[in-house]
Amino acid sequence: MGFFRRAWAEIHLDRLGENAKSFKNQLKGETELLCVVKADCYGHGSPDCALYLQKELNVKWFAVSNLNEAIELREGGIDGEILILGYTPPEFAEYLSRYNIIQAITETNYAQLLSQNAKSPVRCHIKLDTGMTRIGLRCENVNEYKAEIEKICGLENIKAEGIFTHLCVADSKSDDDILYTNKQISLFNEIYSQIKDSCPQIVHHHYLNSAGGICHDEGKSTLARLGIILYGLKPDYELDIPFEINPAMELKAVVSQVKTVEAGAEISYGRTFKADRETKLATVSIGYADGVPRALSNKGELLVNGKRAKIVGRVCMDQLMIDVTGIDVKAGDVATVFGNDGDERITADDIARICNTIGYEIVCNITKRVPRLYYVNEKDYV
Repeated sequence: MGFFRRAWAEIHLDRLGENAKSFKNQLKGETELLCVVKADCYGHGSPDCALYLQKELNVKWFAVSNLNEAIELREGGIDGEILILGYTPPEFAEYLSRYNIIQAITETNYAQLLSQNAKSPVRCHIKLDTGMTRIGLRCENVNEYKAEIEKICGLENIKAEGIFTHLCVADSKSDDDILYTNKQISLFNEIYSQIKDSCPQIVHHHYLNSAGGICHDEGKSTLARLGIILYGLKPDYELDIPFEINPAMELKAVVSQVKTVEAGAEISYGRTFKADRETKLATVSIGYADGVPRALSNKGELLVNGKRAKIVGRVCMDQLMIDVTGIDVKAGDVATVFGNDGDERITADDIARICNTIGYEIVCNITKRVPRLYYVNEKDYV
């Protein structure tokens, strides 16, 4: 069955491309772009977004979370480099070689298990924990890091080609966080300076993420991992970005019914909203099972026919209600959860503020039952 108008996400691939080009153009040195396309391209759809970046921007590096995502990209037509940032069970080492995928090595023991399970060389980048305290080699000093990296590089069937780390507060403007980030970068660069001669096969050393590429680029990182900015959202609401970014995703749904209720009418589950006047209500065919946060109940707004309309009552699984008093609206009209409508705009970051979360979570949570429609220059792409 083809697409029908209930709820859908419009993905503007040209905006994705412009965000990537703008980020790339302000990088220093010879740093290459590595596009992070994990989590179904942050909910935007894989491999469609990655294929556009490969074809139109000649992007050669992609990062994912796990082996399933990597194989999906490979089988979907991505022929560039694919780096798995997370964990792959060692018993699946042969798939890494078969699909020519680069695996993150998080500790020496894990590298040894990969080596034992591999039937042919596994390409790897060694992850260093310089302060994120999540995954990666964590040592007492530079000499210990050097010894562990050299041990990994010497393992049979392990082809170590890079080292990398992750900056945990690169998006913060506080003096303490800036100092912390600078310490992470300084430690990482010192480690690389100690191993580059003994491990010449390590040709990539990278630490920049989206915020790092904006605030902490010294031209030394061989790759810059472009994540949330690629999709037109900010790593942090307060971060100043020196170029324009545009959200690639817009979430829309159809108005299914319009009715007028009397003053005193109580609306939706829990009777959490009581109309204080005669109110014109529109029911919109989208809910929390589609990814609209229930936390928007009685707080958020939608756009309809260029006007803002407040969500009233609790967001339901498949539907929600908005107050459209004074707005010309009828069943079949389009309501925008986030995106543009006339002169008005709501972004996933705006919604995240209301829900006390981050824009990443809003777009990643748009569920699979919401079809993605792809556009280039406002024209239907798929």
